[in-house]
Amino acid sequence: MTALDDVGYGQTTTYRGLALLAGDNEPQGAQRAGIAMARNPILIRVPCHRVLAADGSLRGYRGGLDRKRALLDLESAARQTEAGAQPAAA
Repeated sequence: MTALDDVGYGQTTTYRGLALLAGDNEPQGAQRAGIAMARNPILIRVPCHRVLAADGSLRGYRGGLDRKRALLDLESAARQTEAGAQPAAA
């Protein structure tokens, strides 16, 4: 299990947030998280598309930024559908 596994379907974090999840609170933690994401050989199983830059922009996805955006949009739409399908609280 990695810190990235804690970022759920339809959720995102930043490289800094990922570093903190991994217990790395050093100033270079975000950079180390980015390096680890760049070495990810299994793009879908290890969902590195859920990691964004500190300003919320898309950065550094080996599958291409268009694919990263498509995956994030897909997950967001699925979560919205799930939320809409839930029964209203009594």
